[in-house]
Amino acid sequence: MSENIDDLTVNYEDNGQLVIKELDKVILSKGAWSTILFRYQEWRPENGDYGPDKYVIRRYRKSGGEYRQQSKFTISSADQARKIVEALQGWLE
Repeated sequence: MSENIDDLTVNYEDNGQLVIKELDKVILSKGAWSTILFRYQEWRPENGDYGPDKYVIRRYRKSGGEYRQQSKFTISSADQARKIVEALQGWLE
């Protein structure tokens, strides 16, 4: 893991291939418990390219000077992401 929240990533490499490619991230909260929203793509070997954008919210806990993932919620589609945004906008108005 990492000691610095800015260094946390969802990038994942397997046998020299970047299987999960982080496109962007937003740190939603910092502290002993931190939350990050990531935008990423997964490698599709059958197509030889990366798939559509995906999103995941990950919660980290800092323990022993390092951030460790505690939980995650994967947003399964752009449609689900839009519904989450719409619900939050409705509640915050």
